[in-house]
Amino acid sequence: MNLPTAEELAALAEFDTPTICNALEVVMPETRKGGYTVRPLICGFPDMAPVVGYARTATIRAQQPPAGAPADVRNLRHAYYRFVDAGPKPSLIVIEDLDGANAGYGAFWGEVQSAIHRGLGAVGLVTNGSIRDLPQWAPGFQVLAGSIGPSHAFANLVAFDVPVTIAGMPVRTGDLVHADRHGAVVIPPAAVRDLPAAARQVAAREARILAVRAHPAARRKSSSASSRRWTPSTSTIVTRD
Repeated sequence: MNLPTAEELAALAEFDTPTICNALEVVMPETRKGGYTVRPLICGFPDMAPVVGYARTATIRAQQPPAGAPADVRNLRHAYYRFVDAGPKPSLIVIEDLDGANAGYGAFWGEVQSAIHRGLGAVGLVTNGSIRDLPQWAPGFQVLAGSIGPSHAFANLVAFDVPVTIAGMPVRTGDLVHADRHGAVVIPPAAVRDLPAAARQVAAREARILAVRAHPAARRKSSSASSRRWTPSTSTIVTRD
């Protein structure tokens, strides 16, 4: 399947992540059961527009020093940067901290890493680990993180281009991820081209509901008319936030 065009990616970024999740339920109802974050993450820049990018995955640890020789650690880091730079753009970094209950013990991410990854074509980061240096963070680089902390401790790369799970969302390299202050969701390739229309449909439906709420008199009139005309039906309209 061909990759989405820049215009199609831009169209997805026009909607917040909850609307994309609602639209996915219209286009692919089976996506309701998963594929999105299910636990809270801290958004570094809640006023930033949604970001959409192709996942580059990796794993880290920070509680203990790396086991390899310094040269091996350095070579792994350089290979990881080459991996981030390769493949379709824009990219979105998805990194799992493997320190379990102590995930976030040290921050792999801060001023330097955000600048490096922004320069490599990434638009943001989703991680269960910690971050720091937010005032010096690279402009235009969004982040959803498990925590904020002061130290990098022994933060080191473990592996890259591996399956990861962040806040309940499983991700593989190449997955298309949509993220904003609410969380993140993986968009299946088959849904991409139909999502903007479905999102507009969802937004229009919600606008009608809100319009009725904003005009109580109209709502009472509508309810009265409905009560006079109601007959049993086999169809039910379900609305969700």
